[in-house]
Amino acid sequence: MSLTVPAGQSLPAADDDRLPARMAVLVFLAFALAYFFSALMRAITATLSPALSAEFDLTASDLGLLAGGYFFGFALTQLPMGAWLDRHGPRRVVLGFLTMAVLGCAAFALADTFAGLLAARVLVGMGVSACLMGPLTGFRRWLDPATQMRANSWMLMTGSLGMVASTLPVQWLLPLTGWRGMFWALAAATLLCMAVLALTTPGWRVPAEPSRGAGATDAVAPGYGIVWRHPYFQQLLPLGLVNYGGMIAIQTLWAGPWMVKVGGSTPAEAAAGLFGINLCMLTAFWLWGLVTPHLARRQIRSEDLIARGLPLSMLLLLVIVLMGGQAGWVMWALYCTSCTVVTLSQPAIGMALPPQAAGRGLSAFNLAIFLGVFLVQWAIGLLIDAFSVTGWAEPERFRAALLVFALASLLAYGRFWRAWRRQGR
Repeated sequence: MSLTVPAGQSLPAADDDRLPARMAVLVFLAFALAYFFSALMRAITATLSPALSAEFDLTASDLGLLAGGYFFGFALTQLPMGAWLDRHGPRRVVLGFLTMAVLGCAAFALADTFAGLLAARVLVGMGVSACLMGPLTGFRRWLDPATQMRANSWMLMTGSLGMVASTLPVQWLLPLTGWRGMFWALAAATLLCMAVLALTTPGWRVPAEPSRGAGATDAVAPGYGIVWRHPYFQQLLPLGLVNYGGMIAIQTLWAGPWMVKVGGSTPAEAAAGLFGINLCMLTAFWLWGLVTPHLARRQIRSEDLIARGLPLSMLLLLVIVLMGGQAGWVMWALYCTSCTVVTLSQPAIGMALPPQAAGRGLSAFNLAIFLGVFLVQWAIGLLIDAFSVTGWAEPERFRAALLVFALASLLAYGRFWRAWRRQGR
């Protein structure tokens, strides 16, 4: 399966759907602005965790559940959203969903109990759940395949920029606005994003008849059967659940508490470490955006890159467990950046399916990723608390929980690797 036209793709996007270069840039920037704030909302709990834990007396499992609530809300919407994207297009769907994000931010700012925080967090996750799938669905028709890969990497780079903004900038603003004031500001920023998207995003054409002869992609059946049965989707599903989802779980939550609880950092030092991690992620996605068109021209297969590159991330995770408190933000940055190779799978799945099913394919895979994030974030917190029966100190419990996650990552990779070997590499 190449980075350009994966096997199983029966037809590229129609030429009359392609956007002129200037308009494509404007549309990309509009969606990137929305995705920036989506990523900031995703990762902000890592920086705010000391303040929230102190005010609401949160345990590790509470904190994992609160952070995971965003991803649970995200996962709830993916399947209906994919069908809506294919039918109604990114503009209408993203604007509708962002309305929920505004309400969720306001509810979080007003919450006075843990249950209120969790409910608001779920609503925020639902509201921003189309901020990446919407543009990727549009790019499937609006851009050529190589440019889709670049646009995907640079959308993820924008997300990393949002995560950078969720670290030191949030830490600096916290004494001035308080965490409640930050969520009121996020509600206002989301309204601004909605206005920009409404002004810039093109409409959506649903083809009424086959355009390229018998068997053209317009004849795609409704529902998700075409996605679930697709061999490429099945091959990458374990990686989406565990490796990809787990990387986001670490980046957006557990790297911060690790630096405080295991490494002995202050909250300000942990925020600086998260800033460094996310800056490295931003750079990695920028570089992927630069090189993917060249890889496409050379017909380099995305699964070959994943098969050969992803083992490094698991090795680094084991080294971090062994290093314990000596493993600071640099090691976590190396781990997270080494995982970015698996992000090549997402646009490749969209290109492996007909254009009329791209929204469903992308959303189904995104469901797997964010369900994985929710489960890994919560499971690590549960394990940290559960290992207290051993009498271990908190740093040792953190290390044991991360070791369990490392083994789960290895098992998921092993399943992918067997399918890759059967293809004859």
